[in-house]
Amino acid sequence: METFNKLNNSHHTHSHTHEFLTTTTIDDKHNHRFAGISSESIKKKDNHIHQILTNTSFDDNHIHKVIIETGPEIKTNGKHIHNVKGITTIDDNHDHKFDFTTLAS
Repeated sequence: METFNKLNNSHHTHSHTHEFLTTTTIDDKHNHRFAGISSESIKKKDNHIHQILTNTSFDDNHIHKVIIETGPEIKTNGKHIHNVKGITTIDDNHDHKFDFTTLAS
């Protein structure tokens, strides 16, 4: 969380966000969904990334947190996207993996 706050308050040269929506892997006989809007862009060398901080859906009587940085921008038809691959927090003695691409911006 501290890292998220530091990055989220850093100087932004590209001010924009990305929407995202995805489903986690099935683990412990269930999966979760999550959707939202990324942080504003965060300059990284000659590119930029975004932070994602959200909760998953409430399934099997619990949630997980998703705290991650996107990959760098990938240009697509005059816009761009970001790949995101990671693992949720461990809750109810398990975690879930996810692998998705943000919506274009």
